[in-house]
Amino acid sequence: MIYIIITVVVLLVAAYFIVTGQEVFGEAPKGKRLERVKQSKLYKNKQFQNLSYTPSITEGYGMTTVLYDFFFAKKDPLLKPLKPIPSVHTDLKSIPKNEDVYIWLGHSSYYIQTDGVSFLIDPVLSKYGSPFKFFNKAFAGSDIFKPEDIPNIDYLVITHDHFDHLDYPTVKSIKDRVGKVILPLGVGAHLERWGYKENQIIEDEWGSSFDLKNDLKITFTPARHFSGRNVKRNGTLWTSYVLETPMKKIFLGGDSGYDTHFKMIGEKYGPFDYIIIENGQYNEAWKYIHGLPEDVVQACLDLKAKNVIPVHSSKFALALHAWNEPLQKITTLGKDKNLHILTPIIGETVDLNKTDNQFKVWWED
Repeated sequence: MIYIIITVVVLLVAAYFIVTGQEVFGEAPKGKRLERVKQSKLYKNKQFQNLSYTPSITEGYGMTTVLYDFFFAKKDPLLKPLKPIPSVHTDLKSIPKNEDVYIWLGHSSYYIQTDGVSFLIDPVLSKYGSPFKFFNKAFAGSDIFKPEDIPNIDYLVITHDHFDHLDYPTVKSIKDRVGKVILPLGVGAHLERWGYKENQIIEDEWGSSFDLKNDLKITFTPARHFSGRNVKRNGTLWTSYVLETPMKKIFLGGDSGYDTHFKMIGEKYGPFDYIIIENGQYNEAWKYIHGLPEDVVQACLDLKAKNVIPVHSSKFALALHAWNEPLQKITTLGKDKNLHILTPIIGETVDLNKTDNQFKVWWED
């Protein structure tokens, strides 16, 4: 019996390394990159840390209960939409260079063009927000944009290396149409394995700033989250960004639970003309790494936002709430706080130079 148990354990371990050795799982930092990671003031006890203590599970909840609820408990009947998500397929390649626009591509993926410079943020344009083609499938209608729709991009921007933000099929497919890649410390190892060149990569930690084309500037700013593409967590950093143009300030939020960093960013870099912020896939049990709707609203106030664009919803079911609850709650709570919330459908163009953008309440149809 002991030999059978040992054999089973060995086979399971071998299977784990075979599976996670596939390209889709990327590469851990090593060599010069690992040495730089170890020198970071954010890297302690062999992993990156948040500014505040951040448990994965909220006090009072247990991992067993969370897993049971996620996989076996009765689900909300609107966990997934009953009909296709409304969307419009805008031709990104035909947008004039002198137009300043934002276009949501679904979940946390979006395209920004401003001052003649193009940005693609966290593109997940395959049908699955996971390493496997049987888990986390996109809702019908939310997946209308494909990698081949992406034009030549000045800057590919990645906030962290989770599969629903850093999509291997998409990022590898668009490699020859990307000028530079901006990403947090350690994440460059994945892209180099996927064929990107070292001189394409702008890789750093919170507080670092870089001058970009046409007098634009980007700064790495804190977020409260975690990272990892397999069992090992936090070997790479996660981040938000402040994008400054000659006329505008834009906050690119990534994923984050609520903390004091929002107020710090707002006081140092705000007010912001636009903030693009995570709003969805939340749960009280993991509120420290994904903000609840009331937390998101407070973050918007802390950031001194003139216009708010919520993302991270309406494509995947990664939490237990109804698919349209995030938009329902942020628009209701935001109205009470006099926030100007912009809710375009996937593919709809937002003119970044207009102050009166208005959009339909499309998630109630």
